[in-house]
Amino acid sequence: MNVRRRLIPAAAAASLGLGALTACSSDSAATGNTDKFDVVASFYPMAFLAEQIGGAHANVTSLTEPGQEPHDLEISTQQRAQLEEADAALYLKGLQPAVDEAVGQTGIKTKIDAATLTHLEDHGTGGHSHEGEESHSEEDEGGRDPHVWLDPVKYAEIAQGVGKAFEKADPDHAADYKKNTEALVTKLKGLDGDFENGLKNTRSKVFFTNHAAFGYLAERYGLTQEAISGVDPDSEPSGARVRELQQEAKADGVTTVFYETLVSDKTAKTLARDAHLRTDVLDPIEGITDRSRGDDYFQVMEANLKALQTALGAK
Repeated sequence: MNVRRRLIPAAAAASLGLGALTACSSDSAATGNTDKFDVVASFYPMAFLAEQIGGAHANVTSLTEPGQEPHDLEISTQQRAQLEEADAALYLKGLQPAVDEAVGQTGIKTKIDAATLTHLEDHGTGGHSHEGEESHSEEDEGGRDPHVWLDPVKYAEIAQGVGKAFEKADPDHAADYKKNTEALVTKLKGLDGDFENGLKNTRSKVFFTNHAAFGYLAERYGLTQEAISGVDPDSEPSGARVRELQQEAKADGVTTVFYETLVSDKTAKTLARDAHLRTDVLDPIEGITDRSRGDDYFQVMEANLKALQTALGAK
């Protein structure tokens, strides 16, 4: 997809509830030159927070196009101009090095680093890395996992921090930002309850994925994520790795190898074929596309829950 999707207007979003997104523009002329609170977000999970909390008062632009792998993002001259003109930048330091560098070089007054709004952990992903990804956080020498938005509890903590930052940066609309934040946090708590109840009783607690993105989700709900040894999505797992995972699948009752919407499914399908397992989608929600199982964060997370329940044999 070559053009960022313009999201539905705030008035329509209000009638559809928190799940719908408010107006989002990728046009640099619309960033920093409106009578709204102009926010540049690094990629979808950050844009979603800005949209939900900012509501009718915010004009939100995402630096990452729908369908674009966020870790591979390079910042254009136009996007640097967007950042300079914006009222606030919302990003997750350590996930997109190009964004970290660009935000650091701008004179934008309100810089909101989501990584400082919750506790990031090292989930011991070992060889797992995103191509070209490295940490730029002073505290990130232990390889902290940035995928916090996949844990509704941690995502809610970030939402609360973002809400406070919006209130401070745009005090004229502080009451609305506070109200919107509270509504979003309430909905995230409900999602947490759905996952806790839905995954409480399952035949297996282990799931296979080709991307070690689900460490926080696994930790929150008592599961074990087994990523395919940090291999490139387009490469095939080694024979030794396939044999290892075959043995683990038998021992732990694993039925499914999960793949994603934004990367190739070749690795997952190769492993599944050789290990006699099924394949399914478990979406890290780094972007929403026509292939996503839902139109927003909440819908895709509910689809993820159903996929996990099926794969793990929920009772």
